[in-house]
Amino acid sequence: MKILVTGGAGFLGINLVRHLLNKGYEVRSLDIVPFDYADCNNKIEIVTGDIRDKATAEKSTEGCDMTIHCAAALPLYSEEDIFSTDITGTKNMIEAAEKYKLKRFIHVSSTAVYGIPDHHPLYENDKLDGVGPYGKAKIAAEEVCFEFRKKGMCVPVVRPKSFIGPERLGVFDLLYDWAKDGKGFPMIGSGKNRYQLLDVEDLCEAIHLCMTLDENAVNDTFNIGAKDFTTMREDYQAVLDYAGFGKKITGLPEMPIIWTLRILEKLKLSPLYKWVYETASKDSFVSIEKAEKVLGYKPKYSNKDALVRNYKWYFDNFDKFRQTSGISHRVPWKQGILRFAKIFF
Repeated sequence: MKILVTGGAGFLGINLVRHLLNKGYEVRSLDIVPFDYADCNNKIEIVTGDIRDKATAEKSTEGCDMTIHCAAALPLYSEEDIFSTDITGTKNMIEAAEKYKLKRFIHVSSTAVYGIPDHHPLYENDKLDGVGPYGKAKIAAEEVCFEFRKKGMCVPVVRPKSFIGPERLGVFDLLYDWAKDGKGFPMIGSGKNRYQLLDVEDLCEAIHLCMTLDENAVNDTFNIGAKDFTTMREDYQAVLDYAGFGKKITGLPEMPIIWTLRILEKLKLSPLYKWVYETASKDSFVSIEKAEKVLGYKPKYSNKDALVRNYKWYFDNFDKFRQTSGISHRVPWKQGILRFAKIFF
């Protein structure tokens, strides 16, 4: 089978490409940025293009058996780019999948669709209330998928928690950079809240289950996350412990820090956006019972395992990316004024 992976050059995309190659699939990647992974370049078909362009969507879909739709504009992009990519782009890709009668269209959504809820754990049938353009766009993209599901297509939708693992940078670069330099790390609030994460390898396996199990079972919506997680303070402390400098997580007063980060964000002095700093001190975890029961999903990595596995890769590969920055998960985000805060920890 030939599988189209949209966003194939991104963090999830490259992990998924490798996962599929290891299982013997033919793979085609579609991404707006160049595909630059030497270990995969000569093993897959590469299409460089924009999912917002219908002709590109159709060209990349033709000849494939399934689409795994990972491409999305992340929260640091402009509102216009987020809505056009995440909604219009999704519509283009699923219309192309319908045109060429693909067996399945697997949509990678996000638990950001739940917003900032008043209870936990969160279930797939809970109210959706997206925060900011990204959360709202993710809900709208799901609605597009549900329309085509009603028309008879097989459209599994997965809602992963924040996923990490080798090659994940982005906001996690802050923690890893401070740990590498022998610093402690500040946390908004006490850190006693439970914040579920997810290892990208476990997400890839959940997607593969949606590819291979009975169509009637997988044509549904599934939360995907780690099964084993404790508090944010305990889980993030595992990285500092592994770094070996004897440093600790330090809790900071919640509201003064949030107000400070709001101001810094407006002044473009901090890379942290509302969804990050306004949820960091809150519980955030979903039920994965449905995925366990229906898909047989069995995550291998705990929060601590995933964080430390990601840090090991960060430490071993630091020289390769230390001069880069941007707004994707594959590169460090510019720390701005937060870099100077390191002297206090």
